[in-house]
Amino acid sequence: MTTSANPPCLNLEIIGHIARITFNNPAARNAMTWPMYEELKTICDDLAKNPKVRVAIFRGAGDKAFVSGSDIQQFVDLKKDEAYEVAVDHIFISLQELPMPTIALIEGLAVGSGLLMATACDFRISTPEARFGIPVAKTLGNCLSPSNLAWISAHLGIPTVKKMLLTAELIKAPQLLDSGFIYQTVEATDITAAGDTLAEKLAALAPITQKASKIALSRILNSNLPDCTDLMRETYNSNDFKEGVNAFLEGRTPKWNGK
Repeated sequence: MTTSANPPCLNLEIIGHIARITFNNPAARNAMTWPMYEELKTICDDLAKNPKVRVAIFRGAGDKAFVSGSDIQQFVDLKKDEAYEVAVDHIFISLQELPMPTIALIEGLAVGSGLLMATACDFRISTPEARFGIPVAKTLGNCLSPSNLAWISAHLGIPTVKKMLLTAELIKAPQLLDSGFIYQTVEATDITAAGDTLAEKLAALAPITQKASKIALSRILNSNLPDCTDLMRETYNSNDFKEGVNAFLEGRTPKWNGK
């Protein structure tokens, strides 16, 4: 997979009935800037209205990461409590509810928002060395929205999600095969072909049935969610969150004080 020296962006290529979307910020392991999130929302909205596209394949540029999370710099000027989590919720839902099947091809890291976006896809194919997690208890000291927690818990199981969140451990792909979270592991040289093979299989099936099935499941998972605004505000307004952002940008270990 070739990389680009261009500014961080998403690349969209549609050939025949397959759309290919690349998270292109390899210098930062494909960390998502806010413009990249906005691009993702626009691409998903456009794909949802394109009946010619039968499958969408997402991957990261280079071989170091699918997406390594959000660009931490954008948290420095975060002004309004839980606003970030609320905003990205809408973007992730647009990915979850794409009418066509979606595939994530994962090399290297899928952490933080990278794990959330990989989980928002219907199928995940990775290399055996790929690692997954949400190490916010070690890095930033922030938290997830209830909708994102519900979504990843439904796909990974609560024990695995607790392990990821409370211990900040990253989990290797082979450990996620038996649960079905990872559809297939292949070597890096074979990952493009594996994605294409699955895409052709999916594209040959009934698209309206696929759309109804996946969007109904999404609606079920996103229904009757609790109001956790108090928890998100407590977290994002905390000194610990400010310390986590500053420590990350300064390249030091954060000092948590529980305030």
